[in-house]
Amino acid sequence: MSIIIYSKPDCVQCNATYRAFDKQGIGYQVIDLTQDQQALSHVKSLGYQQVPVIIAGDDHWSGFRPDKIGALAHAVAP
Repeated sequence: MSIIIYSKPDCVQCNATYRAFDKQGIGYQVIDLTQDQQALSHVKSLGYQQVPVIIAGDDHWSGFRPDKIGALAHAVAP
């Protein structure tokens, strides 16, 4: 499953999200919305106004969500 974290520099919730994913051993790709206008347009088209925005397969959410990250860890566990 491909996991993308849309973020921006100096984002406290983004950093907390990275740490939670790292702790669970889940791989992810980071896209900086300040550097990618097309990605910013995509995130806005999904209705999000704040970062981080996480897209994991068909699921997506915004903000630091330990509950969602934990559920994702169980879903991708071997």
